[in-house]
Amino acid sequence: MVSGQREQILEAALEVLAARGFKGTSIDAVAERAGLTRQGVLHYFPSKKRLLLEILNFREQLHREHLADRRVGEDWAGDFAEAVAFEQDHPSLAAVHSVVLAEAVTGQEPAAGYVRERCCSLQDHLTASLVERYGQRLPSGLSAPTAAAAVLALVEGVHQLWLVDPEAHRYPQIVRETMSVLLGAETATTESQSPATKG
Repeated sequence: MVSGQREQILEAALEVLAARGFKGTSIDAVAERAGLTRQGVLHYFPSKKRLLLEILNFREQLHREHLADRRVGEDWAGDFAEAVAFEQDHPSLAAVHSVVLAEAVTGQEPAAGYVRERCCSLQDHLTASLVERYGQRLPSGLSAPTAAAAVLALVEGVHQLWLVDPEAHRYPQIVRETMSVLLGAETATTESQSPATKG
């Protein structure tokens, strides 16, 4: 099945990119990991740059599919906590994110362009959503743009921390509680309040 083979390639590429970074990743290495020929990979992804961008889109798609059963937006603190928990169950997703972020910081393309665009897009989208729900200022007293930047900084920082923290299971709850303060919502204090804190 075509779509199945395409996903197989993306899953293999996730693992290779997480381990080697963009410069260290080759079409041949991805093909070997996927059990395909080089031409088999190039049939779907004609360049390494195209493959990287598709990997990053695939990561976002997996997140959306995971949250599909939630009524996203009703409990933002829980939504973000669940997203962190999901990546903890799939560490290659977080590792790829960290690799791409590190390469973006050093100006390597296409990582730098992707991260710049994604950061601006996420902040703009979250700011607009906060304004729609709360107005220009949140119950916590923060302005919508400040809260949006703080939330994204929290999630980015947590990504880096739990990858090297032996007690990584606590981070979904940290995200939930901190976001509750940032947003001015009722703070969740027990793990039973969210499936994101299980495991």
